[in-house]
Amino acid sequence: MRLQFILLLVFQNTLFSQSNPAITSWKINSTGVTGYGGFATNVQQVQYSNNNVYISTNDIASWIPNNYDWPNNPWFPEAQQYVFKITLNPQEKPVNKVITPYGHIGLWSNGVSIYNPKDAKSWKDSSIWFQNALYFEHIHLQTFDDCFGHPNNTKEYHTHVNPVCLYDNTDSLVHAPLIGYAFDGFPIYGAYAFSNSNGTGAIRRMLSSYQLRNITERTTLPDGTVLPPALYGPPLTFYTLGAYVEDYEYVNGLGDLDQYNGRYCITPEYPNGTYAYFVTINESLFPQYPYVIGPRYFGTVQMGNTGPNSGHNTINEPVIVFTSVGEATQKIDFKVFPNPAIDHLHFYLAPSPQHDLIAILYNAIGGEVGRVAHVQTAVEYELNLSGLPTGLYFLNIVKGANFYATSKIVVGQY
Repeated sequence: MRLQFILLLVFQNTLFSQSNPAITSWKINSTGVTGYGGFATNVQQVQYSNNNVYISTNDIASWIPNNYDWPNNPWFPEAQQYVFKITLNPQEKPVNKVITPYGHIGLWSNGVSIYNPKDAKSWKDSSIWFQNALYFEHIHLQTFDDCFGHPNNTKEYHTHVNPVCLYDNTDSLVHAPLIGYAFDGFPIYGAYAFSNSNGTGAIRRMLSSYQLRNITERTTLPDGTVLPPALYGPPLTFYTLGAYVEDYEYVNGLGDLDQYNGRYCITPEYPNGTYAYFVTINESLFPQYPYVIGPRYFGTVQMGNTGPNSGHNTINEPVIVFTSVGEATQKIDFKVFPNPAIDHLHFYLAPSPQHDLIAILYNAIGGEVGRVAHVQTAVEYELNLSGLPTGLYFLNIVKGANFYATSKIVVGQY
């Protein structure tokens, strides 16, 4: 009896873990396809325990053209053979939040490294006026490729800003996809989300709360610190405003996002809510500071992912190889109507090889309030909504531990 209980507990934990987006959202190269330099592209393997997910990646994006030559850049990418460890239970770090360091600070869903806004150089090596990589490496030296990525002197390919080749950043009509994870375990989304953090309102571009400072000389820091003349930054006639990260200041409430470039909100993958970072772009779709993650992480960062020679974690706990990626990441197109709905909701799944799915209706706090079992594609179904309170709901399409699609539902005159 005890053995049966243990096996049941393991099975339940496995199902819970496999439904976690931090496990299922990666672009896994399950066929060994190679790209630049003959290296296998995207993520090579995902392994997980009850508490962590381990991402194995060469850090070679499938979008890099074979034998591409980066202009004005002497370096080229090589397979990094990284193993990053990301917690499945991220927590806010309440005090002494960690500065996002040089090197990788997170991972895009295709296994490519995310860097902070800096290019690792400062004015007169003062370690105060840090160069903005977007200005110096893209606008000034033009070392970025068309996907805003490039390799550095360690042959690590990375982006400092919005990964334009990873998702469609021109599609402002739908919630942006989950496109990566910071090393504190919180998800990173593209540029568009619900207007309201509770999952309501129109989809729109998330606005940064940073702005260029109104200064004519680089004599003070954004927090008001007055510098001695020896530590003044370069005149604006040398480098325009925005060339250095200290040219920006955070203004509470200026935009949608906090000083870490995120907010606590409901997303399609997290109907119960989560803290999430968002890439920021302006109305012309050009990257907007701080681009991905703010100057500090929101949450607690695990050891082994950041700093010199990091990214080669040893797995010292029992793990399961995530093998259902082909099925779990296959989205099913479906429509719901009417929406808003009053007493009944109809839904239809587009033709697909999938079968015997389950439609589960959740309320805004994640409680199940209805379901339809044995759902087949190309068939219209109906959910009875009578008796449900007016409010926001989410209809998820699942099969076992595999997640396929979700749709936001409004019940009543909301």
